[in-house]
Amino acid sequence: MSERAVPILISRDLSETLAFLERLGFENRGAAPGVWQYLIVGRGEIELHYVEDPSVDPLRTAAMAYVYVDDAQALYDAWAPLVTAAEETGSRIVEPVDTDYGVREFAVVDPSGNLLRVGSPL
Repeated sequence: MSERAVPILISRDLSETLAFLERLGFENRGAAPGVWQYLIVGRGEIELHYVEDPSVDPLRTAAMAYVYVDDAQALYDAWAPLVTAAEETGSRIVEPVDTDYGVREFAVVDPSGNLLRVGSPL
């Protein structure tokens, strides 16, 4: 049996979150947001869950997840124009950096203020 963990993040609007993540290549792997009031999305082996809370302040949300990928730079290059095009939702993306701990990583903030740090080994 393999083991894994899946973060459950907070969304101010599950439909808005799904639309944003679909721009980044994620797919809905559960029911429509209005059916469960819960969202399960995936992209390859990445899986994220969201629960809705309309009172979320996207400027103060402290939820975050770390996503390991094969090539952080390539993913940043693909996502940057898509996130920039969605900036009216409050989302943003931060350019990749090489860390002291041997990872090239960048950050994406979704419309609800959740921080996704994305990295790959140097």
